[in-house]
Formats: sequence, C-alpha cells, structure tokens
Amino acid sequence: MDAPAPEDADVWRGVWIAIPAYNEERTIASLARTALTLCPRVIVVDDGSTDATLQQLQGLPVTLLRQASNTGKAAALRVAFAEAIRQRASGVLTLDGDGQHDPNDAPALLNAWRRHPHHLIVGSRLHDKAHFPPARYRANRFACFWISWAAGHPIADSQSGFRLYPAAALSIALGEKVRGDRFTFESEILIEAADHGIHTLAVAIPGRYPPNARPSHFRPVVDIAKIVVMVASRLLKKGLYPAGLWRSLQPASVLSPSDPTASNG
Repeated sequence: MDAPAPEDADVWRGVWIAIPAYNEERTIASLARTALTLCPRVIVVDDGSTDATLQQLQGLPVTLLRQASNTGKAAALRVAFAEAIRQRASGVLTLDGDGQHDPNDAPALLNAWRRHPHHLIVGSRLHDKAHFPPARYRANRFACFWISWAAGHPIADSQSGFRLYPAAALSIALGEKVRGDRFTFESEILIEAADHGIHTLAVAIPGRYPPNARPSHFRPVVDIAKIVVMVASRLLKKGLYPAGLWRSLQPASVLSPSDPTASNG
C-alpha cells in the first residue's frame, strides 16, 4: 500500500527520517505511515526484531535495513546515518520506534533547523514535567548537567532521541571519537558535535507515553552511570573544563514550536 503524498515536500528536500526499531510491532506501522505523509525518505532499521515488526512494514515504501541480531540502538543509528550519508542527505530526523515521538511534531524541529542550519536540533520534553515519569525526569536532569558541562553550553534535554542532525553531525557521529553504545552514543554525539562548533538547540515538544508502547529500553541507573563515566573521561581530557561548566549553568533556551525564533526559557 502506498503512503499519501508528503506535504511541503520542498521544505523536506534533502532530509531523511530514520527510525531504529526493535520489537515495535505495536507502533511501527502507524509511526512509519505518519512519517511518510511528511517526507518520502524514511529509513527503518530493524535491529534484529523477533516479533512482527517486519510484517507490519510490508507494503510501505520505506528504506528497510535489517540487522541479523539485536545490536542496540547506537548500532542501528550508525547504520541509518551511513545510509543517509550514502544518499547525500542534508540532514536526518530521528524518531524512536516505540511511539513516544509523534512525527507530527517533526515540522517544528525542521523549521527550527532551517532557521539555525548549523545547529543540532533536539525535541525537548523536560518542560512537560507533569507528563514525565518521575524517575526518568530525575535521571534526565542529572544527565543534562553532565553532558551540558562537557559540551560547554546548556542542553535542555540531552536524552531525547527526537532530533534533527545536520549532515556534518552525521559524519561526526560516525567518526572514531564517538565510541559509545546504547544511550551513551547519542549523548556523546552532543559533546563531540559541540567540540566541532555544532551546538544543540531545543524545541519544546509534548511528553508522550502511549499506552500501547512497550516498556522503555532506557535503564535510569545503569545507563546514566555509563553516561557519567563517558562524560567524566572527556572532562578529564579537557582539564575538567571550568569554562564549559560556567557556560553550561546558564538557562537553556527552548524554542517555541510555533515560532522557532522565540525562546521559552
């Protein structure tokens, strides 16, 4: 079955949507269909799913890449980024496959990126505290402190996987200095990109936890501990980076989704 023709195709020119998926049979079809209404260039990386994820994608005009076994989100994103670079993408918008990101919020990130093309754009949920699981909220705030310090500027939501990466950031993510796996990978990209002059900007999006989604793969204690170890190693190499700490303690700007030139904070 063909997807509806995307709207505002010129706005999406050169941009791909990438969705890593592992056992997402309950959400992946709806997510992919909605993404296709926005952009005709959608990559789904099936990361060794053992459920009906692949069957749910049958007939959809997505670029489907398969991992023989489950290798983790970082590996799946690397596969998607490599394909996007091969296709000469100008940018890649990433969505998690569990339905926590609504593709209909993607134009807000795209519009912000068109106005700030040398930045990495992140959909920030932390302002929506009432809809955020308390343990996840505390873990994310803790991670934001460390990652912002190492990046040298305040980052509103360092753990959001809803992002728009410019092409230059894709190459950085696949470079030898970004070695992290699982959730460390996405955190490390923000730091390494900042070291190359690509800062992160946030756009406010709603916190979204659909009832049919599978439990998150994020482990608040274990994964945050791994992120802190990664960040600490980088800070030691930078002499603890006191200037970065000072800059990171400033309020993070969060752009309004309706006007990406206006700040909510």
